[in-house]
Amino acid sequence: MHDLIIRGAKLVDGTGSDARTADVAVDGDRISEVGRVTGEGKRTIDADGLLLTPGFVDIHTHYDAQVTWDPQLSPSNAHGVTTAIFGNCGVGFAPCAPERRRFLVELMEGVEDIPGSAIEAGIRWEWESFPEYLDALERLDLAMDVGAHIAHGAVRAYAMGERGARNEPANAADVEAMAAIVKEAVAAGAVGFSSSRTSVHRALNGEPVPGTFAGEDELFAIGRAMGELGKGVFEVAQAGAAGEMLEETGPGCVLRELDWMTRLSRETGRPVSFAVLQSDSEPDLWRQQLEIAEKESAKGAHLVAQISGRPPGVLIGLQGEHHPFRHRPSYTQIESLPLAERVRRMRDPETRARILAESPTQPGQMDGVFAGPHRLFAMGNPPCYEPRREDSLGARAELEGRDPMEVVYDVLLERDGKQLILLPGANYAAGDIEVVRAMLDHPRSVISLSDGGAHCGFIADASTPSFMLSYWVRDRERGPRMRLETVVQRMTSDTARVYGLGDRGVVAPGRKADLNLIDLDALELLPPEMLFDLPGGGRRLCQDARGYRATVVSGMVTQENDKPTGALPGRLIRVT
Repeated sequence: MHDLIIRGAKLVDGTGSDARTADVAVDGDRISEVGRVTGEGKRTIDADGLLLTPGFVDIHTHYDAQVTWDPQLSPSNAHGVTTAIFGNCGVGFAPCAPERRRFLVELMEGVEDIPGSAIEAGIRWEWESFPEYLDALERLDLAMDVGAHIAHGAVRAYAMGERGARNEPANAADVEAMAAIVKEAVAAGAVGFSSSRTSVHRALNGEPVPGTFAGEDELFAIGRAMGELGKGVFEVAQAGAAGEMLEETGPGCVLRELDWMTRLSRETGRPVSFAVLQSDSEPDLWRQQLEIAEKESAKGAHLVAQISGRPPGVLIGLQGEHHPFRHRPSYTQIESLPLAERVRRMRDPETRARILAESPTQPGQMDGVFAGPHRLFAMGNPPCYEPRREDSLGARAELEGRDPMEVVYDVLLERDGKQLILLPGANYAAGDIEVVRAMLDHPRSVISLSDGGAHCGFIADASTPSFMLSYWVRDRERGPRMRLETVVQRMTSDTARVYGLGDRGVVAPGRKADLNLIDLDALELLPPEMLFDLPGGGRRLCQDARGYRATVVSGMVTQENDKPTGALPGRLIRVT
């Protein structure tokens, strides 16, 4: 008697092999049979017409704090994710002396736009060292498995105190102390080490993440500590990554970063993972990065390019922090009103005229965005991530003979003020996403950068797995689609392999029973919406999906018909 049998599914097993009809039997937390299962099950699911895949492995999230209060790790749980890796981009919460907690909260808030008030209200501090952090995670019951990097920002602040927080150069004793901390963390089971070197990543006070300017002595000492253990990924948000102004950093900066990362990987034997995104100012630089990664990996380095599955998009709306009217005096007067009342006031012709006639009273973080209305698109329902240039708000304004800001204003009032405007932040220089397909086809790339749990006020890319299946496989009309079996492989065995998680990512006997059962024909990605469900009523953009008939983690059904079951079999991954 098997614990669970899924019968007659269209199995895409994560290896890239062609889909086939198969039964899958599960016993305990393992897959026991694949093919034709003749035995009986304590529970049997009829999967006729449904897609069966391995659970999705998301290697770039920021659930470092949320994991302590939200066992579901929403919204990733709604998109078939069964393994989530956090501690990316050089920010995290361990190691942390008690007096440094506020600093790390403000660092996370500034870099990843997670409300600090929500972190402080929700996080359960039960650690100081990184091994103690892992012990705290191990005590949690979760809906999915999790793994954690040790983050450079936390390491520097812990080892060097205020000097480290201010990005002062490390002396020999500092470097030795940081290498020892990282070695201790990786020995205890951290999946790796992360660092940020991009000027885009800044703390709440505007200061760069500790480690942004770290010298090679510091970076290589940490890499060697990992190399001595023979495990762990060195993850980098490198200088010159898209999102910075390459006019300031220049393409040479990107190539210099690749140089030291290549040398570090070759010397230490550790994989180095870094983001590759297309910049409007250097639209072909991504190709050069991937060519170097492939060439150097053939010579002994191990470079892994993290690729977004769609254009990372800034979402502009009245419930978020970034829209062009936020600092105009007449809007400021009504900004604190509930949304419904604010929308009512904004629809008043006199108020509308005043707001549109005013200039901002202070520069906003996103002011440069609103100078380009031809890059702004109404999201719509279903949401569109490959809009045509003629559908931009700038093009609409030209067609209607109106000022572009009038069009932006009116669109923001749609859906009772809940409408969102998409700004494709990268990977959209040509006005389509062919560049993403080319990146995803490259042998040195891996699907990443979902940022689950982060950028709560203006990005909602944790839904990437559902987008990959619904759009790339099924719905795309502006260019070639992607093969179903390839997309599943890219989100399962390929991502698992980066972190040496050989027990998952493939549906085969003996592998971990992490599975998704999906009605691919009915799979639907819903428009993002602003929720106020973080601790203390904090806000976050979330995007839901419909069509997941079941998600299984360690043999237990954690989601059924798009709702959590309450089962919490997820555990901490310790890389050994």
